[in-house]
Amino acid sequence: MKIREMQPEDYPQVYALWRACPEMELNDTDDAEAGILRLLARNPDTCLVAEEEGRIAGVILVGCDGRRGYVYHAGVHPDFRRRGIGSALAEEALRRLREMGICKAGLLVFANNERGKEFWARQGFEERNDLAYRSCPLIPVKRVQ
Repeated sequence: MKIREMQPEDYPQVYALWRACPEMELNDTDDAEAGILRLLARNPDTCLVAEEEGRIAGVILVGCDGRRGYVYHAGVHPDFRRRGIGSALAEEALRRLREMGICKAGLLVFANNERGKEFWARQGFEERNDLAYRSCPLIPVKRVQ
């Protein structure tokens, strides 16, 4: 397995990977190519892909605002799961945040995504029951089926 920084030309393979993951929820704005390319332009060092057998087997998109890091999307194609790819991607992205001087990272996991919650707990992310997440769409956003 090789971990490298995601490139704009990786988007079609990454999107196909996300679509193959039943627990992944996408929308037509943030997850469209233009939205992902904006994230890559701002965070070229922390958006990573894992290649195995000539394919993109996993991806993690991590951003940073200079104060905190945020995991936006992470996934491993079902054909490549249980090989440590997700853990390796998370470790590398978090290592890069630490090198940038970032002391804390956060993420959101859908309440019904048991696999995701278990994975992130193993990576050291603690559940916060003292917060109420709120979202305000600034433009209309549709979920992708």
